[in-house]
Parts: sequence; C-alpha cells; structure tokens
Amino acid sequence: MLEFKGQLSTLVVTPTKITIKYSRLIGKGSKEIQIKSLTGIQFKPPGFLSHGYIQFVFPGSSEVKTRSTSDLAKDENTVMFNKHEYNNFLKAKELIEGYMNEQEKNTFASNEHSSTTNPVNNYSVADEITKLAALKAQGILTEEEFTAKKKQLLGI
Repeated sequence: MLEFKGQLSTLVVTPTKITIKYSRLIGKGSKEIQIKSLTGIQFKPPGFLSHGYIQFVFPGSSEVKTRSTSDLAKDENTVMFNKHEYNNFLKAKELIEGYMNEQEKNTFASNEHSSTTNPVNNYSVADEITKLAALKAQGILTEEEFTAKKKQLLGI
C-alpha cells in the first residue's frame, strides 16, 4: 500500500484498488475504486499558475468536462497536486497503469484457461439405450445384459 498526498486529497494505491481520501469542499470521506474497473486515467501536470491532477475514469463515473480548479476540487474521482508533488503522482500513475495491465493479463489468462475445458459428451441416455437395443437385436447382448445396462444408464 502506497500513499500519495495531494492538495485536498490523499491517494492510496494497492494492487487491487485505489482509495481517494478527501477533505475538501465536498466534505470529508473516501472512495474506493477497483483497479479492474478502471477504463482510463486522465493526468495533467501542474502549470505555472495551476495545479495538476489525476482523474480516474470507470463505468458510471462522471468525468468533469471543464478543467477549472474549482470544478476539479469538487470531483470525487480527482486528486489535485502541485509542482512539488508532481513526480510522486507521476509514479502513482505509472504504478496504477502497471496494476491495470496485470489485471488485464490475469483476466486474459483466466479466459484462456476457461476456454480450454474438456469436451462434453454429446450423447443422451436414450441414444445409448437405442445402441444397446441394436446390439441385443444382433445377438451381441443377451436380454439380461441389455436389461442390466439399461437399468445402469437409467439409474434404477
């Protein structure tokens, strides 16, 4: 777990989730976002007179379209930082992107594994009994063998 202190929020990063702890205009609290649900990261370095920010995008999140400082300060998916904190937040972004790539690889590997399942037997009990009846009719099976196998297939 790594913490990155921003202007009005702290970003906590683990391999599976990020937590934004905020104490700002919208009040104190925190928000957890699973790494696997992230679809993007908006990152802007600080300017001469403006703060930089890291904003997390995921299904259902509302991305702030205007990039004014006051709007970003209200966005619960954004952590703002100054020029002194920039390098730390750049590292945070790279770390999170690495975790996102790991999650994607694990999901892909899991899907690969699940697609290589054993083939399913595509026969029915009725088909088997029909085959057994044909063998009985040809004289290959006796009536007793046919009846015993039929009961076994029917679970009787």
